[in-house]
Amino acid sequence: MTKSLDTKLAEIKANPSSKAFILADAKDADMAFGVRAPGPRSYLARRGARPAQFSPEVWTRSEFGYRNLPEFLDIIREVTHQGLVDIMLMSAYVNEQLTIKEGLFRDSHVTPAARANDTTDVWAARHGCYTREPSQPFRSARIDQIQCGQIECQRGPDGDGDFPGANLGLYSVTFVNDLTHDREALLWYKAFREEAEQKRFRHFLEVFDPNVESGIPPEKLGEFINDNILRTLAGVPDTGRPLFLKIVYHGPKAMEELAQYDPNLIVGVLGGSAGTTYDAFRLIHDAQKYGARVALFGRKINNAEHQLAFIEMLRFITDGKVSPEEAVRAYHGVLQSEGIPPHRPLEQDLVLTDQAMSYGGGAPRARVEIRNNPLAAPTGGKVGGSPKVEDRSAKGTTASSTWPTLADGSPDFSRMTSAQRLAYDRARLNRRFE
Repeated sequence: MTKSLDTKLAEIKANPSSKAFILADAKDADMAFGVRAPGPRSYLARRGARPAQFSPEVWTRSEFGYRNLPEFLDIIREVTHQGLVDIMLMSAYVNEQLTIKEGLFRDSHVTPAARANDTTDVWAARHGCYTREPSQPFRSARIDQIQCGQIECQRGPDGDGDFPGANLGLYSVTFVNDLTHDREALLWYKAFREEAEQKRFRHFLEVFDPNVESGIPPEKLGEFINDNILRTLAGVPDTGRPLFLKIVYHGPKAMEELAQYDPNLIVGVLGGSAGTTYDAFRLIHDAQKYGARVALFGRKINNAEHQLAFIEMLRFITDGKVSPEEAVRAYHGVLQSEGIPPHRPLEQDLVLTDQAMSYGGGAPRARVEIRNNPLAAPTGGKVGGSPKVEDRSAKGTTASSTWPTLADGSPDFSRMTSAQRLAYDRARLNRRFE
C-alpha cells in the first residue's frame, strides 16, 4: 500500500508552497523511561485494561498507575487504524512485535519507524543521573534488527531487500557546545549514515538542544542549532541525507531561517514535555505557519486524556480547519461527551505556558468554526474509539437564557463571562456535530 509519508514528501519536494503536513506519533519512550514509558492508565484503548496480577500486600492500588506494554501496544494499534498520523515511531522491540511479527502496517498507509539510537541524554531511569551528564552517543539496535528482526538480513547485491520490519529510523544528535563531545557525536552519526546508505535504510535526524550548560544564552540556541545542522549536512550528499529534521521549536525567526535556507531541507518539530493542550495546539500551528512541514509528538499525545481525539485536533489544525484555541474547546467538548475528566479546567487549558510561543503577546479569540462533522462516528465507549462532540447538558437551552446577545440576536462576546462563553461554544459545537 502507498504510504502517505512518501506521497507527502514527494508533494513537498515538488511544490515548496504545498500545504501537505506530516504528523508522527512518537511511541518510542520505552527507550528512555522504562516502566513510565507507556504513560498513565487514565486512557486505554477500546479493548480496555489488560491487568497484571500484583500482590496486594506489596502494592497499593494507586502505586501502579502506568499502563503495561500490552495496553500500550493496543493504543498503538488503535492510533494506526485511526489513520490520521503518517508515521508511527517505536522502539526496535515494539517494531518487532507489531511490524515484523504482527504485520500491523502491511495494509496501512502509516509508515512504521524505529528509534535507531539512544544517546545517554534520554536515559531517564528513575533515581538515575545520566541525563545530567553531557550526552554521549550510543546505539542499542542495529539497522538489520530494525529491518528484519535479526542481526543480519539477507540482502541483494545492492544491499536492498524486501524486509518485514521498518525501513525508517530516527537518529538523534545532541550538540552540547563542547568540541570533544560534539565531534564524537558526529563521528557516530557519520558511521550510521554510511551504514544506512549501504543498506538502503532511510532516516530522519533529531537534533536536541544541549542537555547541560552550554554557555549559550537561551535566546541564541536556535541560531546555534541551525548552524550546526547546516554545517553537518553540508558534507553529506543527497543519498545519505535525512528525509527531514526533528528539532525544538525556537520561535518563528529560527524556524523561518532554517526552513527557507534550502527548499530541499524539510524541517519538523518535536513536541517536548506535556504542557497545556493549548501549548500543543499552538505549537503545531505556529511551527507550520513559519515553515515546518512535520511534527512528531510523543508525550503530548501519550499523556492526553483521549489520544484519538487529541490527534484528530492536531490534524484539523494542520489542515486549516480549526484554530488552536477552537481546537482546545472542541477537545474539551469531546472529553465531556465521553465522560472523561480533563487534566485541567478549560480556562486553564487555554493558557499558553510554553515560552517558545509567547512572542506574539496574548492570543486572539478564535473565530474559526468546525464544519462538516470531521470527527468520526462514536463507538459508545468512554475510553478509546473515535469520539463524537456532544454536550447533552446544553440541549434544550436557548441563547438568550444562556449568554448575552445583541439586538439582532447574535452573541455579545464583550459581555460574556468565561462560563457563558464556554456554554456558547458547547452549544455551537452541538449544532455543528449533531
